[in-house]
This record gives sequence, C-alpha cells and structure tokens, in this order.
Amino acid sequence: MSVKTADKYSLVEGRIINKLFFIAAPLIMTQVFQMTYNLTDMFWLGRLSSDAVAASGTVGLFLWMSIAFLLFGRMGAEIGVSQSFGRGNRERGLEFAQNSIVLSVVLGILLAIVFILGRTPFVGFFQIPEAHVAQYARDYLSIVSLSLPMAFIIASVSGVFNGAGNSRTSLLINGLGFALNMILTPILIFGSELGIQLQPMLPDSINVGPILIFGTGQGIRGAAIATVIAQSVAACFALLLLKKHKKRPFAQIKLLRRLDTTIIKQIFKWVTPISIESFLFTFLTMLVAFLIASYGARALAAARISSQIESLTWLIGGGFASALTAFTGQNFGAGKWDRISKGFKLSSVIMSCWGLVVALILFFGGRFLIEVFAPNAPEVVAIGVENLRILSLVQIPQCLEGVAAGIFRGQSKTIPPSIASVTSNILRVVLAFVLVHFTDLGLTGVWIAIATGAGLRGIWIYVWYLFHSRKLPKLPEIEPNRLAG
Repeated sequence: MSVKTADKYSLVEGRIINKLFFIAAPLIMTQVFQMTYNLTDMFWLGRLSSDAVAASGTVGLFLWMSIAFLLFGRMGAEIGVSQSFGRGNRERGLEFAQNSIVLSVVLGILLAIVFILGRTPFVGFFQIPEAHVAQYARDYLSIVSLSLPMAFIIASVSGVFNGAGNSRTSLLINGLGFALNMILTPILIFGSELGIQLQPMLPDSINVGPILIFGTGQGIRGAAIATVIAQSVAACFALLLLKKHKKRPFAQIKLLRRLDTTIIKQIFKWVTPISIESFLFTFLTMLVAFLIASYGARALAAARISSQIESLTWLIGGGFASALTAFTGQNFGAGKWDRISKGFKLSSVIMSCWGLVVALILFFGGRFLIEVFAPNAPEVVAIGVENLRILSLVQIPQCLEGVAAGIFRGQSKTIPPSIASVTSNILRVVLAFVLVHFTDLGLTGVWIAIATGAGLRGIWIYVWYLFHSRKLPKLPEIEPNRLAG
C-alpha cells in the first residue's frame, strides 16, 4: 500500500467526524445490504407461506449462533490489524490477518459438519407443533450450512480491510454476495412460477414470464441454495481482492500456512469473551423462541418478521460499532486518547438520533411493515404489531450499546460488553418464563421481557463505559501502547 493510500485509510489523523463516517458509511451500507437481503428473502418466503417464514426463522437462530465462531476470524483481524497499524507495525498486522483467515476456514468447516449431521435434534429442540414446518427447517439447515465456510472467509477478509481502515472494500465484497442472493432467491424458490408472482406488480407492457426458464421452483430449499451460491462467489471475490486489489492492506499475504500459536492465543484472548457473549445471546434467544413456538407457527413467523424489521437498529448499530472498533483500535495503538474521547461523544449523538428515528418508525409504521411480509395473515400482523410497539421503547439504548461496545473492543476490553450482554439476556429469559407462566400476559409477556433485556443491556454497557472513560488519559500519550500479550 502506498504512503498516500496509507494516509487515506489512517484513522489517527484528520477530522474525527469525517474519519468516523469514512469508515462507518461503507460498514453501515453493508448492514443495509444485509437487512435488505433478509427482508427480501422473507418477502419471497412470505409469498410461499407463513410456514416457510417460520421455518427459516428457526434455522436463522442456528446461523445466528454460528456468529459466535465467525467472530474469531473477523474480530481477531479487526483488532489485531487496527492496533498494529496504529503502532506502525504492519508486519504484525500481516500475521494477524493471515492467522485470522486460516482460523476462519477451519472453524467454518467444522461448524458446517456439526449442523448438517445434527439437523434433526437441533430443529427438534423447538418442538414445533406443525410437522411440515419442522421438515422445512431441517431441509433448509442441511443446505444452508454448506455456506458457512464461505461466510467465515468473507467475515475474516472483511475484518482485515476494516482494521486497515478500508471498509469500502468490505462493502464491495459483502454487497456482491447480497446482490447475488437477492437475485437468485426468488428464482430458485419459484422457478418459472416467479412470473406469476411478479406480473401483478409490473405494468401490463412488461411480461416477465417468458424469460424465466428454470422449471419448477425449489421452495424453501431454493432460498438455501441461493445463499450457498452467493456466498461462494463472494468468498472467491474476497480472496481475489486480498491478493490482487491495488488498495490491499499487504503487498503479499500467504493463506496456505500453519497457524502461529502465539497469534492464535492472542486472538482467543481478545475474542473468547465476545464469542461467549454471542453464543449465549443466541442460546438464550432460542429459549425464548421455545416459548414463542408453543404459541404456534404464526407466533414464530411474527417474531421472525418483527426481528428483521427491528434490524434497522441492531444491524446498522452493529456496522457503526465495527467502525468504532477500527477507529478506536488505531488510535489506541497510537496512544491518542483525546480522539477516542471525542469519537465516543460524537458517536453517542449520532446513534441516539438514529435510535429515535427507528423508534418512531416501529411504533407508527409497524402495521404497514408487517403487512408487506405477511399480506394474507392477519393473526401474524396483529402479533407482530404489538411486538414492534413494545420494542420501539428501547431503540435508543440499543444504539448506545453499539457505541460503548465498539469502543471497549477497540481498546482490547472485550469482557465488559460480554458481562453486560450475558447477564441482561439471562434476565430476559427468566422474566419471559415468569411473565408467561405466572401472569395472564401470555405472548405479550415474552415481548415485554425481550424489550426489557435489550433496554437494560444498552443502558448498563453505556454507563459502564462512562465510568471507565473517567480513568483514561485525556491527552495523547508520548509513547503508543504496547500490544497486550
């Protein structure tokens, strides 16, 4: 990477708000693509049936659980590369990049094998009353698991570019995968029947039927196949950019190599708390989903749709948090505490405003949004609207959670966000069981418990960082911090 390019992607100089948006905008756009794909996928599955939505939502929890393992490659690269670049030690950054990618491949393959072989007991955990819905879920999980190694590669390579301050390339990689997925999903779900689905939405002068020659659609299996194809193409593209792109972080990178135990130990030291947090979050969410499943596939579908609509907050908040991790990591490595402090304050204002916007959308526009994805399911709409209105009350705390967690992680302080997350989510599960079994709230009690846990989690981690920040230096240090471990 040339000096001019390096300066462009350096986050330790220049106007803070410009640098924050320089790295955050592509990451947020990546999350917008993710959200758009999720909503598009759900839109087409909703046209298939609400049972298909329920089945994909069930499998989505296992894919969500896989993030706990995906994080080792992505966060290891983001933290290691960003802090190394902040210190001017690019050779060390290269070591973190190479080891993170190899580790991702190994974990992705192992997890795919576990999900494929264990699909029946995994889906059986939810005791879904409708047998055909459970079968849909097993079929979907067995196919979509094949995409996990590719997804892990994409995440680790994205982490390398993000840590180097070049989140635009990450956007290209992920954008390609999402675009392919969005195109292939309806085609593979419906095949030649897609014309029947599309024609009412288009002017009479446009006839899409003749151009679709794919035969009979694969139903919910088609959505899974689309994911496998799209992720495979995007993973190959990611590796190509890492090796050949003119703005790649490293002139040469070797991917076929043995793991360095010292680097791997450091990655596990950093990322294990985050991974445990993610794993337990998903597992505890599964316990809540178990409660929701007892109310039938309509309740599961409503929960799935509500969650994807609410991703306006947590996906975009996650993108901003990743940007803050890279920004903080580089400035932490350079010992520039004043920039970290100003970045925290600016980010708090920006994300609070976004949380307020989303809260208003969920509260006043929830019915319209639910009806888009469940047009012929009034019961699903009623359940989903109630959930979104309750969730609207905690959108600002959830946005502030991403701010505090991102800055904590950029400083290698990965334990505080994990403690706050795990304890709050345990409380959510306990509260859900209490409200369902010891009050007359029923399913409403589950929605209240979910919102309460999310709100407390955001408030707790944000306040924790406020106290932590009081102990930090207020001015730049003369000497940069040394790499922990």
